[in-house]
Amino acid sequence: MLTKNAFDNDRYLHEQTQAILERVRRFGNKLYLEFGGKMLFDYHAARVLPGYDPNVKMRLLKQLKDQADIILCIFAGDIERRKMRADFGISYDSDALKLIDDIRDWGIDVLAVVITRFDNQPTAKSFRDKLERRGVKVYCHRATKGYPTNVDMIVSSEGYGANAYIETHKPLVVVTGPGPGSGKLATCLSQLYHDHIQGRQAGYAKFETFPIWNLPLKHPANVAYEAATADLRDINLIDPFHMESYQATSVNYNRDVEAFPLLKAIWERILTQDAIYKSPTDMGVNRAGFGIVDDNAVQEAARQEIIRRYFRYACEYAMGLANRETVTRTEMLMQEVGVRPEDRRVVEPARRAAAEAQQTGKGNAGIYCGAAIELPDGAIVTGKNSPLMHAASSVILNAIKQLAEIPDKIHLLSATIMQAIGAFKRDILQRKAESLNLEETLIALSISSTTNPAAQMAMEKLKDLRGAEIHLTHMPAPGDEAGLRRLGVNLTSDPAFATRNLFAT
Repeated sequence: MLTKNAFDNDRYLHEQTQAILERVRRFGNKLYLEFGGKMLFDYHAARVLPGYDPNVKMRLLKQLKDQADIILCIFAGDIERRKMRADFGISYDSDALKLIDDIRDWGIDVLAVVITRFDNQPTAKSFRDKLERRGVKVYCHRATKGYPTNVDMIVSSEGYGANAYIETHKPLVVVTGPGPGSGKLATCLSQLYHDHIQGRQAGYAKFETFPIWNLPLKHPANVAYEAATADLRDINLIDPFHMESYQATSVNYNRDVEAFPLLKAIWERILTQDAIYKSPTDMGVNRAGFGIVDDNAVQEAARQEIIRRYFRYACEYAMGLANRETVTRTEMLMQEVGVRPEDRRVVEPARRAAAEAQQTGKGNAGIYCGAAIELPDGAIVTGKNSPLMHAASSVILNAIKQLAEIPDKIHLLSATIMQAIGAFKRDILQRKAESLNLEETLIALSISSTTNPAAQMAMEKLKDLRGAEIHLTHMPAPGDEAGLRRLGVNLTSDPAFATRNLFAT
């Protein structure tokens, strides 16, 4: 965890801002900017580019807020399926609500929400009603007729023209949304069509962080993007249109390259000749590569991110949420950059802790779990499960004790307290499991801190765990996962279940 900053946020902020403003001027002072990736809390970028501010995009928008409107898109199908955002553990519709709140916290408002590919889905209608009753303007755009082959139909009153036009007031219109496939591009193109019909000049550009076009194709940072989107089957490649037009190499990804001929055909109907791009790379506004100040550190961080993605997909496969092809794809990417799962420093210590628990016979219900965390100074601390607490609880208590320099013989929680909570769970709440998960342990710690000075000292060190690397030998229970997420650690786990029960609480 002794990682030096490898990314200059101020340089990136300056470069990206100037590039966007130049693009606005180029298109007659009206630009629809498709905002790919996460607008806020971009932890993938922060892990791959050490030092990257997860909220640097919002810092950029705050600088431009007097010149920018924001439109938020969400795919009706994602609302209906309750698709989840893994890093927050919330559904995409909840993420959209959270995103609106988070943007408002930065002093910026969302002009409108667009529910894309709307087909009167009951859950999508309920989501629309919820927003409208809270004063949020909502548009419902149906699937575009003729898409993706019939350009005549797409660029007509029955295609993009069938969508309601969103009145915007500022030169820059940022179109964002939770996750891929939210309908951001279709919304931009629909707006461009209406502007064209009404005789107004406008342009389009795309803001994404990955892949980084001016890094080598097989640079670990770009490979890490492939790992992050392995479930979508995204593949990086050399942009053939850019090579043909400029005789220069540039990295892009398959979906943009595959869609480019259709996009160009559409643009030829609704844009002036000087607004038509020659390649997918041309349409991007991405200066992330110019913010890298330590390429070696970025390469190592990216390799570690690929390993994290492997563990995530392996667990999702065990839970029935991903297919084997996704796991195999990530395994191949690990081989490509020359790493193994065990190259994550906390993996083997966690497995040794589980083996020690088995040797002592102090597991819980015959399941022996281990955990390991890497502290800011690079030290590895381990923990294991017991009849009193989960391995995640044990490792966090051990970590903050070490950070607070509290001797091992001093207990932060008395056995009496833990047994009382266990009895409460068993006798009152009718729970099968009595041992404390991390959320319960943190609550018990906060109560103990009122009378136990050591607990108070240790609790103050919890904030120092943010960004720490942690590995569990078993997939975390809901209370462990929620607690670890709130602590802000980078979690991985082996694809093994911590209980024989099929339903976990």
